[in-house]
Amino acid sequence: MKTLLSLILIILSPALLAVEQWRTPDSENLVYMQLATGTVVIELAPFMAPNHVTQFKALVKEGFYDGLDFYRVIDGFVAQGGDVSEQKPSQHNQPLKAEFSRPTPDNSPFMPVQKPDFMAAETGFLHGFAAGRDEQNQHEWLLHCPGTLAMARSNEADSASSDFYIVIGQATRHLDRNMSSFGRVIYGMPAIQALQRAELNNASGVIEDPSKRSKIQWIKLAKDVSAKQQLNIQLQSEFSTELAQRLQSARTLDNEFFHFKGNGNLDVCYYQLKSRLLD
Repeated sequence: MKTLLSLILIILSPALLAVEQWRTPDSENLVYMQLATGTVVIELAPFMAPNHVTQFKALVKEGFYDGLDFYRVIDGFVAQGGDVSEQKPSQHNQPLKAEFSRPTPDNSPFMPVQKPDFMAAETGFLHGFAAGRDEQNQHEWLLHCPGTLAMARSNEADSASSDFYIVIGQATRHLDRNMSSFGRVIYGMPAIQALQRAELNNASGVIEDPSKRSKIQWIKLAKDVSAKQQLNIQLQSEFSTELAQRLQSARTLDNEFFHFKGNGNLDVCYYQLKSRLLD
């Protein structure tokens, strides 16, 4: 007798199954950034940092970031952009209360992957974002994986306002729950990785010579981007069979190439969800 799953797979067409493995991001939460090195598309995360998303959208709509620089770029760490002079006028450049994490709601769709993680009690995916969770303290947060977007700040927790950074390295997890993460790059990381960097021994990472900084040509909300420039992007679902198979293979290192099979633990940042462009 066929199992229920077998019957479902027979009924559903391959095309429908393929669509269910992917999702189309909400255009209300998409931002386009144009650099000399290419186009970047960012998905925002209002479920985690609603106030940061709201202010960032207002700054983008105002054109605040247009013509500013990535002025602090540290190889293997972060690329930080904004108004290093702190002179550009804005109606929306106000200090924000920190949104480092959120209380775990009763209906959280958190999909667990690794327990424990080296920096969290548990890691996995939340609305398509790599995330951490502490069941004991009932909080969840976004991880500092490559491509994560967060607000820069001073030592005070509630001091972030407009300058932002994008993670360009793998070893930044110590920033988890210390910074307000509010989005992630879903297209165009090669353009971010191609940004001009500070000198290797420059501890601050600030590129003092403005002529050596990479400029932000413009940032726009997706709805304000021309139809010709719009990209038809889909994102892999964290509940997809392809991801499940990929994670299982990673746990066991079942490829014959591997002679040491590890311990079965995973760094979720290494297995972020894929994106694809449709014609």
